[in-house]
Amino acid sequence: MVVIQFFLSLIFIFSMYLSMTLFAVLGAIPSLLSRKATYWVVRNFAGSVIFLARIICGLKVELRGEVPTGNVVIASKHQSFFDVILHAYYLENVNFVMKQELTYFPIVGFYGKRLGVAPVKRGGKGKAVSQMMSGLEKSDQDTQLVIYPQGTRVAPGKVMPYKVGAAVVCQRMNRRCILAATNVGMYWPKHSLLRKRGTVVLEYLGEAPNDLQTKSFVRYIEENIEKASNDLMAEAILK
Repeated sequence: MVVIQFFLSLIFIFSMYLSMTLFAVLGAIPSLLSRKATYWVVRNFAGSVIFLARIICGLKVELRGEVPTGNVVIASKHQSFFDVILHAYYLENVNFVMKQELTYFPIVGFYGKRLGVAPVKRGGKGKAVSQMMSGLEKSDQDTQLVIYPQGTRVAPGKVMPYKVGAAVVCQRMNRRCILAATNVGMYWPKHSLLRKRGTVVLEYLGEAPNDLQTKSFVRYIEENIEKASNDLMAEAILK
């Protein structure tokens, strides 16, 4: 059974990158002319990945909570590329804080720049935050900005501290912060080609209080995102 699922996973991965190439090529000129077209290309590519994952790998998606709108920050758990896809599909005007090296990739970099992503280079905390803010000041403000507070993908069960980036953006840009949890890493593991059958959950949680100091804010989002994500993973194990 595992061998069959692995084989299906390879078919899915090939299909996903084929879809990415087709959308990227067909949408390149419209995206150069219009940011609205860029959103259309990104959202429909994301939708194709969700569709392919379901029909090829048996990997379904369940959305919980109210989808955020307006000028907000989404502080989200990050376990694999699939949670990026889910945010890109469900958020109307999605944007991301992205590692700077990804902006040099032909497709990801082009569409990331068209969305107005905030690139961040690995390095010292203060330098990364300053670079992120500089990028955001040049971007469209009417967005749902996804920030991964841990700074990278974190496998289920692994502990990694939360950083201050989401707090700084919310404070300096006067944005509300919506939390998001997921169990996606259980089915789309980090550094693995296997895509498991099951139901991935993306849950948009409540809004973080806007009157917290930086350390208290970071502690609040860490406690709530981690608890909600752990609950989703425990729920999946019991099914």
